Amino acid sequence: MASLVSETVPKFTAETLRAAAKQSQGCLVVPVRLRRAIKQFIREQEQPHMKRKVLCLSESFNNIKDINLQLTTSTSKELVEDPLKSMERSKRWKVKSAYGDTGLKYRDDQTVAYVASRMPAVFSACHRVLSEVRRRLPGFSPAKVLDFGSGTGSAMWALREVWPRSLARVNLIEPSQSMQRAGQSLIKDLKNLPLVQSYNSLQALTQNIKKSDREHDLSYVLGEIPSLKDRTTIVRQLWDLTRDVLVLVEPGTPHGSSIISQMRSHILWMEKRKCRKSKGAFAEASKELVALKSKRGAFIVAPCPHDGACPLDNTGKYCHFVQRLERTTSQRAYKRSKGEPLRGFEDEKFCYVVFRRGQRPRQVC
Repeated sequence: MASLVSETVPKFTAETLRAAAKQSQGCLVVPVRLRRAIKQFIREQEQPHMKRKVLCLSESFNNIKDINLQLTTSTSKELVEDPLKSMERSKRWKVKSAYGDTGLKYRDDQTVAYVASRMPAVFSACHRVLSEVRRRLPGFSPAKVLDFGSGTGSAMWALREVWPRSLARVNLIEPSQSMQRAGQSLIKDLKNLPLVQSYNSLQALTQNIKKSDREHDLSYVLGEIPSLKDRTTIVRQLWDLTRDVLVLVEPGTPHGSSIISQMRSHILWMEKRKCRKSKGAFAEASKELVALKSKRGAFIVAPCPHDGACPLDNTGKYCHFVQRLERTTSQRAYKRSKGEPLRGFEDEKFCYVVFRRGQRPRQVC
């Protein structure tokens, strides 16, 4: 049973929210199994000049971040593509589909650099978000999960840590073949895995599974989708494939926070409109229709358990969170510091929102 939360909006101020966002929940230690899998994967690849490749990958991410801070949503796609064209050593190409830009291609050497430098940090953010879902929804145990933008499988590793016994099937959507191969290599020695299927796109997923298998208990989205139109289209498709909980995660930047705010408003608005349209149809409903009505609508589970406007809107601040993690041996070996000794930890910033289908549970007095 979902945890019962108040419908009233807490009177948080912008400053208290900003201070709370800076608080990391301890220093996460990446599980031994994942550390060993990363170490073995890097050893098998035998890529030369790893420090240089990690640096190029980091510069590529920073260029995207810097440009995104200056974007207007109407021109985001064109502007995001430009900086990558001038970076030949770390070039990545957009993957286009009928749903718009769905991700970034990675060369094999870039994928190895990603696993060595970024995967532990992405895992830590995924683990923090999914742990918060478990805390807020103690009766929720997903059996069938859809991971969109799965990359090398960071979210799946986090899912196994948070819900080790309930997972039965995980559908992964990742347009980069190199990332898919890396993800499969990393889990090859794990035991008691759920059924894991990888797809290049949403179209491939819907074409290759039965209609009865298209509904997922949990959909997890880690996005690199630049344009507003494409984001809206993809998130709506993913919401249609979700029968219970949808999690959206973005980098902890002003642009990432803006994306989360846009998608939060859109899903809530879309479900409220559906409820208004169906209100008359349920006036003389049968029991079956009443049961269907109970799944109409959507409400926010986390980070703030209310469906009103964000208190940080129009304040010049942005909503984000921090998870500190102990750096792995691969991160310490290949990451560079700016003239100072490399710290034994790093802070991963992220933004997120968690939706659940249905009406918000009433608080029991």
